[in-house]
Amino acid sequence: MSECTHDCSTCSANCSSRQPSKEDFLEKLNDLSSVRKVIGVVSGKGGVGKSLVTSMLAVTFNRRGFKTAILDADITGPSIPKAFGVKEKAHGTEQYIIPAITKTGIQMISVNLLLDNETDPVVWRGPVIAGTVKQFWTDVIWKDVDYMFVDMPPGTGDVPLTVFQSLPLDGIVIVTSPQELVSMIVSKAVNMAKLMDIPILGIVENMSYVECPDCGRKINVFGESKTDAVAAEFGLKVLAKLPLDPVLANNCDNGLIELFEGDWMESAADDIEKAVEPSEKA
Repeated sequence: MSECTHDCSTCSANCSSRQPSKEDFLEKLNDLSSVRKVIGVVSGKGGVGKSLVTSMLAVTFNRRGFKTAILDADITGPSIPKAFGVKEKAHGTEQYIIPAITKTGIQMISVNLLLDNETDPVVWRGPVIAGTVKQFWTDVIWKDVDYMFVDMPPGTGDVPLTVFQSLPLDGIVIVTSPQELVSMIVSKAVNMAKLMDIPILGIVENMSYVECPDCGRKINVFGESKTDAVAAEFGLKVLAKLPLDPVLANNCDNGLIELFEGDWMESAADDIEKAVEPSEKA
């Protein structure tokens, strides 16, 4: 036997001291599924608009002719079905789950599509929630998806860790808001991504400003944004800045996110598409 180099990534021996690689934790898709690229949408805290950004990215890429999907991994706070106005339940067989399809053809799975009532609380312990996220990846039949967007729960706890380890993420988008505390929030998300060796595609700042309906002037409701400085600190790009827009909020509340107007996400989609291009378009 040759001398151990302590580099398990280049060794095929199954010795007792072998360290697991990143690939050892990845869950496999079922044989009926095809997903080319997976993008995680994360935040260091709740309430910054992560689900909104997930929805808008999926809609934007769908408008560009890509087949898109959303895996709602925010099990205890699912809001994706409501934003899209999807009320019918997911169904399937003993082996597989069939995702819901939105009006424009976006595939979707969320725990709210499995509950009797969308207002029922999900009072589950961490391992059960983590197992559900894995099943959303392994047991759902994802048909010819170019880009899947994963709406992750906020923070750096057990479920985000499960997503980082179990799904083959090609990159993540960090969502934040303009307040002073943005530095700490982004730092947590960045450090977790680096720890898990996941590429960071950039930052989206939500609630960035309010646009005056009369003169078009942008008003910084939360004061001067700190996002650009924080992005520069970590060598990241600010992909987009979304306004506090009553029409956009109304679209979400009424399940009409697919009808949103505005080019806020176009530059973000350009950058993501360049960085994470599917090898073959569905």
